[in-house]
Amino acid sequence: MEFFRIRKDIPFMRYALYLNAISFITFLAAVFFLWSKGLNLSIEFTGGTVLEVKYSQTADLEKIRSSIGQLGYSDVNVQNFGSSKDVMIRLPLIKNSDGTVMSSSDQSKTLMTELTKLDESVKLQRVEFVGPQVGEELLYGGIKALIFVILGIVIYLSARFEWKFAVSGIIANLHDVVIILGFFAFFQWEFSLSVLAATLAVLGYSVNESVVIFDRIRENFRRFRKLETPEIIDGAITGTISRTIITHGSTQMMVLAMLIFGGASLHYFAVALTIGILFGIYSSVFVAAAIAMWLGVKRDDLLKVEVLKKEDEGLREDDPNYGAKV
Repeated sequence: MEFFRIRKDIPFMRYALYLNAISFITFLAAVFFLWSKGLNLSIEFTGGTVLEVKYSQTADLEKIRSSIGQLGYSDVNVQNFGSSKDVMIRLPLIKNSDGTVMSSSDQSKTLMTELTKLDESVKLQRVEFVGPQVGEELLYGGIKALIFVILGIVIYLSARFEWKFAVSGIIANLHDVVIILGFFAFFQWEFSLSVLAATLAVLGYSVNESVVIFDRIRENFRRFRKLETPEIIDGAITGTISRTIITHGSTQMMVLAMLIFGGASLHYFAVALTIGILFGIYSSVFVAAAIAMWLGVKRDDLLKVEVLKKEDEGLREDDPNYGAKV
């Protein structure tokens, strides 16, 4: 399915060096912010208090967040669970004036006093302390998941295409991940498990775009024997533009709906996906394809060629299949 078809190939690879220089600078900036500021980890990673409260009627989450914010909590997760009357509140660790960490019981008492001012029907169902040890296990689990995803992508691309595409594809995907993390470090947005899930989703989403372009590159190498590699890549990218607009546009519409209407619980999840989608398009074209070109990918890397005599096939010299059998 295509909305439109571009008749003349756009010379993307002509500007690949300049655009990759911008990518490299952006990548270094993201690494710098990760090193200097670090991620603003949520309580799943750092530890904190989890409270479950129940209302007699539908809970107003925005009013609850505003009320809790007046107590001095900047990073609070408030969301429904089970029903619209049940609310789960996640509070980060907070220190007393003497420097000691406030206990879960003290936090719950202070919080319930504030919530009762809004609605006297509110009842405390459960209080639980999430220790940093649990957060550490979750962090290592996320890192392991990321490593397995990367290895899977490398193996898949190497088996389906060629090692040069595997290298360029994983560099482009890691570029997207680091950029997402750099945004969260620079703006000090809360990095939670949902954001980690979005980051892993971007890896799969970005590699899908790279695979589509790589597959078209292989097809063009088969069809056009006399074109140079940059021209082959330009044709492949130009030929997939319509598909890219349809796929990424429809996905971004869904993510935008989550960003606008999903509330605070889905806000940073949608932000991470938005950043990943935009940079995923960019990296597939100007990072993955360009690196494959600079690694010297050529027709013989993708197609096993057996030279035949002209008489065997009865082909004309201008036929794209003349002189080779795939």
